[in-house]
Amino acid sequence: MRILLTSDLHYKLRQYDWLFQRAADFDAVVVAGDHLDVVSAVPAEVQVAALSTTLARLSALVPVLACSGNHDLNTRNAAGEKTADWLDGLRGPRLAVDGDSVCIGGTLFTVCPWWDGPHAQDAVRRQLEAAALRRGEAAAGRWVWVYHAPPEGGLSWTGRRHYGDPLLPELVGRLRPSAVLCGHIHEAPFKAGGAWAERIGGTWLFNAGRQIGDVPARIEIDLAAGTATWISLAGVETRALEQLQ
Repeated sequence: MRILLTSDLHYKLRQYDWLFQRAADFDAVVVAGDHLDVVSAVPAEVQVAALSTTLARLSALVPVLACSGNHDLNTRNAAGEKTADWLDGLRGPRLAVDGDSVCIGGTLFTVCPWWDGPHAQDAVRRQLEAAALRRGEAAAGRWVWVYHAPPEGGLSWTGRRHYGDPLLPELVGRLRPSAVLCGHIHEAPFKAGGAWAERIGGTWLFNAGRQIGDVPARIEIDLAAGTATWISLAGVETRALEQLQ
């Protein structure tokens, strides 16, 4: 199985266009949050409309997994916490969004929302605990999370400070997914002390970062070959995925 991971496209429609060109090369495409751009002159509702159409069209070519990031929040839940409910309307047989767990090519994927407060944080915890009971549905028990913010470490390093998710390390240590596909910290793979791949115990974590231009930074994960390759303006790097299961 081949997975394409990117994130933080921030309404760069030409980078989404590039995904259309490459979609057929993969068994699943993951866009791990921050689809919208809160500093854009384009109104949020226009961005939502355009990206809703784009993600739906992309899912006609390849299964798509799209989680929310902090830029994607457009409303508030009953607890007053920000959410990205526009993604809910896109859910379909080939488009998994916040709250979904789906099997693709023998791998169970769980797509987590951005949490803005204790109620949403608890919902993420309960979602992952429930999904853990479905791990047996996947070949060899392989379970992959789509989760916008990485934990503190190389994937969360901006070059000046860390912006790690405080919930993720405990969840990973307890539930032990095969991999977590992240984003959020644009600079991490490009900065000294940062990284595009790292491990917590037996779990692999990835963050492709963000780059300028019409082609997104991305990570190509080949589960059959047991490799992950980061491709960006900085070059191409490949890691062997020891013990990914």
